[in-house]
Amino acid sequence: MRRAPGYALARGGRAVALGWLVLLGALALVAPVLPLPYPPAQPDLVYLSLPPFTAGSAHWLGTDPMGRDVLAELVFGARTALGLSVTAAALASALGALLGGAAGFWRNRLRLPLISGAGLLGLLWWALALPGAGAGLVVAAAGLAGSGWGPARRGPRLPVPLDAGVLGATALLGAVPRLVLVVVLAGSVALSPAGLLGVLVLTSWAGPARLVRAEMLRVKAQPFVAATWALGLPPGRVWWRHALPAACRPLRTAFPLSLAGLLGLESTLSFLGIGLPPEVPSWGQLLSTARLEPTAWWLVAGPGGLLLLTMLALQALSAPSVPGK
Repeated sequence: MRRAPGYALARGGRAVALGWLVLLGALALVAPVLPLPYPPAQPDLVYLSLPPFTAGSAHWLGTDPMGRDVLAELVFGARTALGLSVTAAALASALGALLGGAAGFWRNRLRLPLISGAGLLGLLWWALALPGAGAGLVVAAAGLAGSGWGPARRGPRLPVPLDAGVLGATALLGAVPRLVLVVVLAGSVALSPAGLLGVLVLTSWAGPARLVRAEMLRVKAQPFVAATWALGLPPGRVWWRHALPAACRPLRTAFPLSLAGLLGLESTLSFLGIGLPPEVPSWGQLLSTARLEPTAWWLVAGPGGLLLLTMLALQALSAPSVPGK
């Protein structure tokens, strides 16, 4: 069968995009052992705003207005950008898949044993750091430990409006622009890299949750799910082993776009100076130094070019392999 010319073009574009991402990932992985002339975040006050390829200098790609080596900042900035964005995208997708999959599968008909419900409420109390959070953690541990106790499982059950809760949370997150929400959260307290990762995950899980929930509603009506009910399998096993893997398939396409969004968000926060600490190399932070020296074009071309190429590569990976589909 003869393929359309656009098919070969799309396939070639995906191969180039994948090759770029693999190269960038490998560079970020081996950054600490690369023989770079200068380490990151180390000022060289003799050379401030030095242009690239200046004779007699080992700063191959120049320096920024504070004398930091641009090459080292770019290499270690790739490590920061990919490490933070990939981790945040993976955790947000996993959290969204679990919540959206459970909401689509059980809707508002989930009934938990009373002791398990008390444990979950205690866990929520502790996670929100409300007054008496330590007591909430004790209740959570007791509730989760008692979930397997036979008399407790046969006792009264607590209705959980899971679908309504997930839909309400996704609508709330969707009503506020994500950048505004993250800026407010990140600007209110000084965040560590782990804290920034938590903020990115908590503000990014809604998209995957909506996708998986919608797919779960379709998967539930499939014959293979009906066959598992006919075999008498417990609901938890049907959800985890059969329905959830099928409902998560749209995430394969959505993940590169989610990663591109988080990459842009992390760079924007670093550009604004409210993301990572100043000593952590970042493409956005390097871009922001161009405001101190507007004629230093290399401070825009380097991080801006890497950011643009990476986002275009992620966009190409998320596109359908067959044009028009």
